[in-house]
Amino acid sequence: MEITKIETNYKRKLFFSKSKVNPKKYQEKIENQVINIYPEITYQTFLGFGGAFTEATGYAIKQLSQEKQNKILNDYFSKEGLNYSLGRLPIGSTDFSPKSYSYSYKEDLSDFSIEKDKEYILPVVKSALEINPNLQFLSSPWSPPKFMKSNKMLVLGGKLIEKHKITLANYFVKYIKEYKNQGIDIKYVTVQNEPNAIQVWESCLYNSEEEMSFAVNYLYPTLRSNNIQTKILIWDHNKEKLFTRSKQELINNKALEAISGIAYHYYSGDHFENIALTHDAFPGKILLHTEGCTGYSKFNPNEEVQNGEIYGHDILGDLNAGSNGYIDWNLVLDNKGGPNHKLNYCNAPIMINSNKTDYIKNLTYYYIGHFSKFIMPGAKRIAFSKYTSDIEVTAFKNPDNSIAVVLMNRNNFNKEYTICLNDVTFHDNLDSHAIVSYVVK
Repeated sequence: MEITKIETNYKRKLFFSKSKVNPKKYQEKIENQVINIYPEITYQTFLGFGGAFTEATGYAIKQLSQEKQNKILNDYFSKEGLNYSLGRLPIGSTDFSPKSYSYSYKEDLSDFSIEKDKEYILPVVKSALEINPNLQFLSSPWSPPKFMKSNKMLVLGGKLIEKHKITLANYFVKYIKEYKNQGIDIKYVTVQNEPNAIQVWESCLYNSEEEMSFAVNYLYPTLRSNNIQTKILIWDHNKEKLFTRSKQELINNKALEAISGIAYHYYSGDHFENIALTHDAFPGKILLHTEGCTGYSKFNPNEEVQNGEIYGHDILGDLNAGSNGYIDWNLVLDNKGGPNHKLNYCNAPIMINSNKTDYIKNLTYYYIGHFSKFIMPGAKRIAFSKYTSDIEVTAFKNPDNSIAVVLMNRNNFNKEYTICLNDVTFHDNLDSHAIVSYVVK
């Protein structure tokens, strides 16, 4: 048995620091400070980790030399980097676009074009696919075209007009086909990004009945009649209503057939119980984290640790509650946390420096990596027990039978522990405000 330890500790300036662990034969007398790992007990299958290919990401990356652009993408999508296997794509513009746009402005969609995406989004996506050809994509609209909406604007909410439900379904079809022509398969779509929010940027409102009706009666049959097997996810908003919304929309066999899963965001807090409730109520449905970020910190060292631990805590809680995947928000932003046409700036794991000559890896990059580098697509979560709530833990068995264990300590004191796995044990210490991964082969 070979055990590799990987540690990130900001105060000690350790980032993915590797060392070997020498296991010992299991002894019955070991009782205290134990973390047990049970690989024979498995839970959900994991799809992977990823981030969003927004216009802002493409714009920010394009400020750098070609050499630096290639290096950023390898830092995310190569096996030596974060090993990302998922990507989120916007259908039309978002707040993280230099300006608003749609793919069509005519009711018959005769002018439909993804030409705008060829400037910033598609080049980055295609470069990422060269690094990892197995990337899978989820796409989300922030707003239907304005002519389809009750307020005739992309922004400030509004609702989808009844007669344009079929128009919007056909809009999805055209988008998926155009991206297919670019060599990009759209595996999943969500009906609407944040359907419960009126935003000053691109937004549209759907209550549960409206979203379910559109997904089941318009989008699903239109996709299938066009021989498109893209899966539909609902909600795509915060976790506090995840279970409630799922119950309201997955109400009959027709809905259960059309809707493959539920997407959710980070911004309203933990609500890990809602993920577990939804998983238990609808065990065959995908549960996918599709967006989360932290506020702009101007690289304050204290906030760097806090932001890293926000990600670590959220990922650990989501995984242990039954989540099937985790997609971060913008892959890359400029030094202001944009561009964003509504000045709604935020952090990204990688940001371009102020003189546009290089890029900075925030601590969140490393915290995400402690999961994404070692938990492979197709991995199954496995059981564990721990002696204290001071250490946050998750564990997965990968398709190659290697085991990944991740531990995080958000406290101001260190914690000792002995990990017991099958017939071996090893003793270790987790420093304060540190995260560690173990890979057992």
